[in-house]
Amino acid sequence: MGRTSHQPHICFLILSTLLLSSCLTVTPAPGSDKVHVTRNPADVAACKAVGNIVVPKTSNGTVDMATAATDFRNRTIGLGGNTALVTSGFISVPVEGIAYHCD
Repeated sequence: MGRTSHQPHICFLILSTLLLSSCLTVTPAPGSDKVHVTRNPADVAACKAVGNIVVPKTSNGTVDMATAATDFRNRTIGLGGNTALVTSGFISVPVEGIAYHCD
């Protein structure tokens, strides 16, 4: 009996958490709008690699398509880069890549 009296509260808590996590936004970092995102390795041939980029997955194991590009650019800035080579995903929804600093 004790288990069923808590069940509606647990379901509400789980549902609320899922709804709130799907509403989260990623704020663009200063300068992230200037990050050049490419899939062409020739674009970064003369640049210095500064780190690997991995967009984190949500609790259900997928990448949030609405925030992936902003998060990818933010992570590039955080690593000191100004160009990002996408190695997994698409230009519009990058999942993994390498941050570069190009002069």
